[in-house]
Amino acid sequence: MFNKSDISRNECQLVKGQAKKGYDWWWHSFTAHNKITNEEKAFYIEFFLINPKHAQNEPVFGQLEQNIKNNIKPSYLMVNVGTWGKDHAQLHRFFAWKDIKINYKTPFKILAKDCYLDEKQTFGTVKVTKEEVINHPEYMSDAGEISWKLNINKKIAFNVGYGAGKLFRFLQLFEMFWHAEGMKSLFSGTITYNGEEYVVREEDSYGYSDKNWGKDFTSPWVWLSSNNLYSEKLDRKLDNSVFDIGGGRPKVGFISLKGKLLSAFYYEGKCYEFNFSKFWTFTRTKFNCYEEDDKIIWHITQKTWRNRVEVDITCKKEDMLLINYEAPNGKKLHNRLWNGGNGVGTVKLFHRNKLIDTIHAENIGCEYGEYDK
Repeated sequence: MFNKSDISRNECQLVKGQAKKGYDWWWHSFTAHNKITNEEKAFYIEFFLINPKHAQNEPVFGQLEQNIKNNIKPSYLMVNVGTWGKDHAQLHRFFAWKDIKINYKTPFKILAKDCYLDEKQTFGTVKVTKEEVINHPEYMSDAGEISWKLNINKKIAFNVGYGAGKLFRFLQLFEMFWHAEGMKSLFSGTITYNGEEYVVREEDSYGYSDKNWGKDFTSPWVWLSSNNLYSEKLDRKLDNSVFDIGGGRPKVGFISLKGKLLSAFYYEGKCYEFNFSKFWTFTRTKFNCYEEDDKIIWHITQKTWRNRVEVDITCKKEDMLLINYEAPNGKKLHNRLWNGGNGVGTVKLFHRNKLIDTIHAENIGCEYGEYDK
């Protein structure tokens, strides 16, 4: 049973070795509607922390030429907000560690000037000018302005199990950890993008909330999730369902585990899990993710002793962005990390080779990328 809330996993994990070489981020994505036209638009909000032990009086950027030359590591809070679609953008605002207030215990809280996040709400403003984009490529940002004030209601969790439990967190065994406290989350409030106001309603926000932390990123990097699902069998929308898939090449210590994904399918109250770390389920995974000229494609098949899932998703590149992160070691190896919120596709669930349902999915959060060769 993966639907187990554990907000202790949402605590800031940048302690011990990860304080010197580590990142920790809280990701939220959702759909809003234009206040005037009712046009649908997907957004994301992320609070990204990195390397507190390398803190200085100002944010430290790993991509600055002099910092690369002098082996100076990045250190800051990056509030990363953005939107997908033809006018997609990612906007980055940076804070030095001295300007951040964090509650390291449960429940977590982060405050930096007028930007705030906890388990139940977030608000803030990020503005980046065209001049800043030109003069500061180290910001890794587009130009634009977003402000928001939102409530977060996390309904269904994906708890991956002991792999992100207390012992593994204490030992910092994985290179990249994951916990989705709200793989189905209901958002409400308002968000303003470049002067246009959008309303966020719980009933059609199709929200998602998770966090990742560790010492480095995975390559390949795969993520898919949606709770805007329609059942072909029942001929209706699934109001109590969600799926979440993530992973690629997890690393335990010095050992890389090729072709491993963690997946959860909550189908109208019933759990179907495909989790390689639960070895007793004998989970087997095959996936093929790739770029075409105009879209990204994901084909995934997973099996356990009893169940099987087949996933086929696409997302148009024109609706996506190449999201930017630098790693704790200061390197930026993910330069084609495609990220979107408007994927579409199908999920087929089987039990003992009998088809349970064919599910049509929209508003899919999606990600795929590999390190530069």
